[in-house]
Amino acid sequence: MNKAVTRGVGYADLHDHIAALDAAGLLYRIDEPVNKDTELHPLVRWQFRGGIAEPDRKAFLFTNVVDGSGRRYDIPLIVGGIAANPEIYRIGMNVPTREEIGPAWERAIANPIPPRVVETGPVQDIVVTGDALRGPGNGMESLPVPISTPGFDAAPFLTMTGVITRDPVTGVQNMGTYRGHLKGPTHLGCMMLANLRSGGLEHWRKYKERGERMPIAILLGAPPLVTFQGPQKLPLGFDELSVAGGLAGVPIDVVKGRTVDLLVPARAEIVVEGYVDTEYLEPEGPFGESHGYVALEDYNMIIEVTAITRRRDAVMTSIISQVTPSESSVVKRLAYEPMYLSHLRDRLGIHGLTRVALHEPLTNLRRFVFLQFKTGTARSEIWRALEGALALQAAIGKFVVAIDEDIDPDNADAVFWAMSYRCNPVEDTRVVPHREPGHGPRTEGTPLVDSAMLIDATMKSPMPPLALPKREYMERAKILWERLGLPGLRPETPWHGYSLGDWTEEWDENARLAAEGRWMERSGAYAQRRRAGIEPNISVRSVEDRDDG
Repeated sequence: MNKAVTRGVGYADLHDHIAALDAAGLLYRIDEPVNKDTELHPLVRWQFRGGIAEPDRKAFLFTNVVDGSGRRYDIPLIVGGIAANPEIYRIGMNVPTREEIGPAWERAIANPIPPRVVETGPVQDIVVTGDALRGPGNGMESLPVPISTPGFDAAPFLTMTGVITRDPVTGVQNMGTYRGHLKGPTHLGCMMLANLRSGGLEHWRKYKERGERMPIAILLGAPPLVTFQGPQKLPLGFDELSVAGGLAGVPIDVVKGRTVDLLVPARAEIVVEGYVDTEYLEPEGPFGESHGYVALEDYNMIIEVTAITRRRDAVMTSIISQVTPSESSVVKRLAYEPMYLSHLRDRLGIHGLTRVALHEPLTNLRRFVFLQFKTGTARSEIWRALEGALALQAAIGKFVVAIDEDIDPDNADAVFWAMSYRCNPVEDTRVVPHREPGHGPRTEGTPLVDSAMLIDATMKSPMPPLALPKREYMERAKILWERLGLPGLRPETPWHGYSLGDWTEEWDENARLAAEGRWMERSGAYAQRRRAGIEPNISVRSVEDRDDG
């Protein structure tokens, strides 16, 4: 666990988190100059697209950020520091194992702790307002905001954000992760997803009805327990900072904004304050989005920046998103999977369900949902789960596939194997119409409604064993492999054979004798079982059972 927490507070800030990553060997410190607009994100991108195993991915701390003109920025930038891999996320969650992540979220959502207002905090060590924001090189232009997808993005974009807004009716704050298009020292574009019913967008609509500008505060670096709230999908009306307090076990300290009536974490790194225009929208994008395609220009929100506050030793965060796997998909997967399991198993009371897995590579979690069941689970429970998986979030679940516990949901080939031999499409699939398209690429021809397919790829009856050597033989062979100095192995499931129910003690004994070199002892037994008047490829059991009857 990450025991390096800010003294007297009870939870780690970003600096504590970086120190914990360094101590765990999960941090690259890059001190040489790196161009934020052409080199920085492509460099980190290679660890997601270069065949590097997930456990070997690390955070990158850039201490010498420059741009194409040679300008050097005085704020370090960390990329991958929130969730380049699950271990980094686990350290940020301050739980002892990955398996504890889901229960920690469940406890925090069920037992939120409201934030505590304090007079001052490090996030307001430096406050920039008024004329000091304006002019070339000032305001937003003073921050080391990188270009995420060089060659396609229209500008540097804020990515690892915590965007705080407040419901003008209830007064409850919301925090979401939305992209921010840099357009000038005090001029930002912002996209709040309409098709995901974001809290910020709902607030914007209410301010629009009132004819008022909407106050906004954008976190660019915060204690990890706060940062994790942005991508998490909580019900509207939930104050994410209270859930962060539930994760921490203590209130999150907050201070009042300097130019907006919002509460922001006192130990955040950088906060951009401003107001969102509710009368006009303007073009925003293109930008390489988390669904893995470039989002083209849309009309989106306009933000007028009124203040930038920061710590003296601020570190800014950016995130690897776009084509998955990515940092953003790790964040979402580790939070969403336990949420779905709890929804189906605990709220809907479905029996036999052991795991929910959201497919990550290229598909970005939302398109393929795999539901893993104990062998022998009743088909009624399987179909209740398939249908229930569509009910939690409108944007998740285009193909929902039920699989047995011997199928590895992280191995698409294994899922295809289950679909090939355990699914009859006529009987075991169902198409559900009138689904939202969700978060994905849009063109002029994109339909306004989508559909989903539910697939039961579980065994309907016992099947013959998987045709690989039994486990003990593969394990012995692995010892021999290593003794011979052959290349290192990374076993892929399935790597040994096992029974799937249709296997007898007699056949097992025959296989044992064969492995002992005694197969010839059964020659006479085979001769005694000869039959005439039957066709080849007839099941022995069907003939002998008929004879016995």
